[in-house]
Amino acid sequence: MTTNRSTVIDADLSARVEALFRSQGLAVLSTQGEGQPYSSLVACAATPGLRQLLFATTRETRKFRNLATEPRVSLLVDNRANREADFQDAMAATAVGRAAEVEGADLAALRGVYLAKHPYLEDFLVAPTCALIRVQVETYHVVQRFQEVQELHPGA
Repeated sequence: MTTNRSTVIDADLSARVEALFRSQGLAVLSTQGEGQPYSSLVACAATPGLRQLLFATTRETRKFRNLATEPRVSLLVDNRANREADFQDAMAATAVGRAAEVEGADLAALRGVYLAKHPYLEDFLVAPTCALIRVQVETYHVVQRFQEVQELHPGA
């Protein structure tokens, strides 16, 4: 397995990860609560530069409760097509960071970023029971060509 664990300042890799996030609307969110891992499918959007990822959820969900007690999360985005060629052609990026509900002055701008990607979710997003969650990304673990793994640190 080829692994580069150092900080990658690679404009090409960054551009490929940004393209991946632009092309995919869904991510798998991993949280932890009550000593157990929990995964959820979420509609996801990235801010420019990949420093933040956004998703929306109602405050009554398990994922929201998990975030309240353990803000460390990961989000997986990939472009697989469930074909054998995916072993060589697919790309997956796992974003690792800390999640928190967006409040205050940032809310309007980040709602705009989210709705630019998912305009059909506007009624859901503006409902009083819904929370917009921001993940401040620390690291992306990017897998390409089945075993090539690189790390990307946004803002590095």
